[in-house]
Amino acid sequence: MQSFNDLWDAAANRKGGAEALEALLPPPTPRDALEETQDSRLLSAMSRRVFQAGFNWSVVDKKWPDHEAAFNDFNINHCAFLSDEDLDALTRDPRVVRHFKKIQSVRDNANLLVALAREHGSAARFIAATPDEEYIALLDYFEKNGSRLGGVTLQIFLRDIGKDGFILSKDVLTALQRERVITGKGTSKRERHAAQEAFNTWRAQSQRPFAHISRILAFTV
Repeated sequence: MQSFNDLWDAAANRKGGAEALEALLPPPTPRDALEETQDSRLLSAMSRRVFQAGFNWSVVDKKWPDHEAAFNDFNINHCAFLSDEDLDALTRDPRVVRHFKKIQSVRDNANLLVALAREHGSAARFIAATPDEEYIALLDYFEKNGSRLGGVTLQIFLRDIGKDGFILSKDVLTALQRERVITGKGTSKRERHAAQEAFNTWRAQSQRPFAHISRILAFTV
């Protein structure tokens, strides 16, 4: 496995130099900003990524204000208590992308966020408090207890709300395979934890957030 400095040099060579590469890296979100995020905004961001999965993202983006209205601004208590009849009505609501399983996931994920809020004060605090070194454990938790949060859907959502982490995109997986961190698609428990260890090592070497390392790794492909 190459050092972070070697990866940086390779990415910089592809992107026109160190200054150009630095400009492409996302600014980190302060932890306290994530902690203060309302759980309704978490449910909205999560649901948006669920609805976008396998669908035209721009269509969902254009309709999202209508989804906000249809789901009462994604108030987690309101959404957690949607009845089956309410869900059926939403499948006929022209404001909403009419995919029953995705509509149902809003209620399921609202219940998960309500449970986290009850235990931790808010779901946002739970996410913010999870150590970055245990990012894969956070993914495992939400994939096990949430609805339709597999693949990169959950990873992109966490990036959206400001949780530092890496996205196992096609290019990142290719780079991890090249570095012999993984040999497959990064879906097995063993390979996911191997990826976590590799990112932990690169972060210790660079003192950069996972979001930067993930982007830099992708740029080496």
